[in-house]
Amino acid sequence: MIIWIAFLFLICIFLAIDLGVFNKNPHEITTKEATKWTILWASVGISFAGVIYWLYLNGYILSPNGDTPWQAATEYLTGYIIELSLSVDNIFVIATIFRTYGIPKLYQHRVLFWGILGALIARGFMIFFGVVIINQFFWATYVFGAFLMFTALKMAFSGDDEEFDPQNNKVYKSIRKILPVTSTIHGDKFIIKRQGVIMATPLLIVLIIIEITDIIFALDSIPAILGITTDPFIVFTSNIFAILGLRSMYFFIANMLDVFHYLKYSLIVILMYVGVKLILAHHYKLSIGLSLSIIGLSILGGIVASLVMKKINDKKGLAE
Repeated sequence: MIIWIAFLFLICIFLAIDLGVFNKNPHEITTKEATKWTILWASVGISFAGVIYWLYLNGYILSPNGDTPWQAATEYLTGYIIELSLSVDNIFVIATIFRTYGIPKLYQHRVLFWGILGALIARGFMIFFGVVIINQFFWATYVFGAFLMFTALKMAFSGDDEEFDPQNNKVYKSIRKILPVTSTIHGDKFIIKRQGVIMATPLLIVLIIIEITDIIFALDSIPAILGITTDPFIVFTSNIFAILGLRSMYFFIANMLDVFHYLKYSLIVILMYVGVKLILAHHYKLSIGLSLSIIGLSILGGIVASLVMKKINDKKGLAE
């Protein structure tokens, strides 16, 4: 319990430094700044694998699955990479939401910051119940595995022209029934009071929609990492560090989403593999090394294919 409290306290310090020191005044996040933050969060997230190894080696945390310290560290790293890779799809949707509501880059960081706080709480509950379900009901692995494979197939056969339209979804319409919404942005405020009436600004609408969207994406990512390990500490910490890096990663690649078009197929491979791994969990255990290799090669393949096809298309464009 002490380790859990210490970890949560550490995350609170990270968030306080992020918003209260480095981003005290709202400003547009430049690509250079986003790159630095992305490298920083990625370094912290990857380095935490060493902390996992040390904690399990010294018995500060006991693995419920009897894993060695090396296995625990590898499982954490695999889970972290899965969460980051699945976050790419989330970034596509977040970019669409910001674009649809015309949220200036000046205030996007603030929305994403508060969105992360909600995501930490929501995912904590989802991880807890997910672990309990898998440990209590052996058939849950089949359900989760089938769900991931279904998601992968749906992603594979969905058209590239299908766009998320926030203004036509049920969440947006429900919010407007509860609170009146202003048509313009009022600085970095989520709520304003006009003539004695409390009104939501577009920033609050976007924040709520992003929170709901994260929960929907977590329905894929949580079962995916539970296919790697059911150790709650590893599942939670890998999720949290991936979420912390999501904000800076958004600003880093938001303007390059079209370049990495083929990453979609990397996600399909990852979801299909983890789905199969979950279904086989009670019959055959696939090694964590194999999992890490397949996930790493899938992401690398998607990046290389995207860059190669972009180069080919650019040449075609010049030729025409």
